[in-house]
Amino acid sequence: MTELPLIHAGCAGWAVPKQHAAHFPNTGTHLERYAQVLFAVEINSSFYRPHQAKTYLRWAERVPDHFRFAVKVPKEITHTNQMIGSEAVLDRFLHECTALGEKLGPLLVQLPPRLDFNPKTANAFFATLRERFSGSVVCEPRHRTWFTLDAEKLLSTHQVARVAADPALIPLAAEPGGWDGLIYCRLHGSPRVYYSDYSPAYLEALAQRLTAAASRAVPVWCIFDNTAEFAATGNALDVLERLQKI
Repeated sequence: MTELPLIHAGCAGWAVPKQHAAHFPNTGTHLERYAQVLFAVEINSSFYRPHQAKTYLRWAERVPDHFRFAVKVPKEITHTNQMIGSEAVLDRFLHECTALGEKLGPLLVQLPPRLDFNPKTANAFFATLRERFSGSVVCEPRHRTWFTLDAEKLLSTHQVARVAADPALIPLAAEPGGWDGLIYCRLHGSPRVYYSDYSPAYLEALAQRLTAAASRAVPVWCIFDNTAEFAATGNALDVLERLQKI
């Protein structure tokens, strides 16, 4: 089996845009072409709608052994129900996405900006999740009340890493937190979220930070979410090239 790369660099979605097509094989599905070059992808469509287990299985069968999928938890759980009373939806989602088998990476729990830190609710939700799932979990809170010592301790207790995000709500949000067994960076584009391209200087500094994080011998993920005008693909390719030169 191919050794799993320590740094999982990729995009939110496996589009192969025309302006970057020359970097990918010219045959196969978009996923097959993408997975021959980048090491990981974040499935965001699961946030909006369920996919059958056989769909996840088909995706797993089309990528190399070292490739990994992060999967975003449905918004029905995080946004509609705000982490409360979602056991049935969670069970369905886990049944579906675990069909990825060994190619399943972290589950991403992205919280709505309005959802503040409620220790009782958060503890109950992550305990429920952990009763059902022992794999990697990462949370991206977007309310400033989550960036406290109490919230960090709660995430660590449930072995949930906190996303290092750009742009960051507050300075602490730019750094990884929570459980220290996983580093997960989500780069949404800055200053224009979902659109802005990152500069070469930023990507060079990012590659250095990722390499330093990987020296701790924990999995490191770097996902570009600035997909609106396909900057994510170019940025992921750029940072991957820089990582290979370090």
